[in-house]
Amino acid sequence: MEANLRALWPSVLTDPAQRRAALALDTGSQGLIFIAGPPLVAALTAVTDPSAALSATAVLGLAGAAVVLTSAPSRRWHPVATAPSGFLGPLRSPGLTALFIALTGTGVALGAHTVWAVSLAERTQTAALSGLVPAALSVGSLIGGALYGRRTWSGSITAQLLISSGAFAVGWLSLLAHPDALAAIGVSALPGLFLTALVTSSFLTVDAHAPDGTVTEAYAWLIAAIGIGQAAGTALAGPLAAHPQLGAGLPAAGALFTLAVLLPARRRIHVPGPPVRRGRHRRVPAHAAQTA
Repeated sequence: MEANLRALWPSVLTDPAQRRAALALDTGSQGLIFIAGPPLVAALTAVTDPSAALSATAVLGLAGAAVVLTSAPSRRWHPVATAPSGFLGPLRSPGLTALFIALTGTGVALGAHTVWAVSLAERTQTAALSGLVPAALSVGSLIGGALYGRRTWSGSITAQLLISSGAFAVGWLSLLAHPDALAAIGVSALPGLFLTALVTSSFLTVDAHAPDGTVTEAYAWLIAAIGIGQAAGTALAGPLAAHPQLGAGLPAAGALFTLAVLLPARRRIHVPGPPVRRGRHRRVPAHAAQTA
């Protein structure tokens, strides 16, 4: 569903700058799921029982899918005839393959952070932290998405990808300071501020490098890479829950892996940014303009 949603944006918005802003808001707004979802589950469970929350999840998912499928962009979309992409599809591009591998580290950071939040909630005997800490990350992602989408940033898309990846990794280092319950909520928002820029610039890189006829498939690989990383991060963080320092360092390790793979691959995945007017420009006096 997510890959197909992203593939619809070019048919909705033809302006590249607007598409970039839409992708940023799309990515950032997904954080609302993790902000609104846990309280909704808690409320339904308190009023009824857990099975009601599970049923509500299925109903909401079906309703959302129905809205997407019946929307005008979905109904208007049709495939463009292209040459067969082969079995490997977008994986034929070494640059994209490196990008997908790198983003598994981003997923590791996200999956490990969720387990770290649960572990912190148990250590501090503050059950609410297991939901509030991931929600803080999502709030940061939503704010970062709004800021990233509001303006056109100088430099290439690749530079934005590398800078956001580095800032995302640095943001996780604050977990190593053993924050208390309140501070943990605040510091968890820091890496979220750069998550949307990282994911959005990754999608724009896929746009530029995916072989003809494989863009949607490439989107799916990107999303799957992050999901695989989340699963791996969750699995690795479980045994480390008994070692708080190691558990706190795992998200940073995953994010640093992303940066470590992107740096040597930057030439293969280079995407230029929007053109920028350079040089000094004199203002034409009003009387001169009228004379002209």
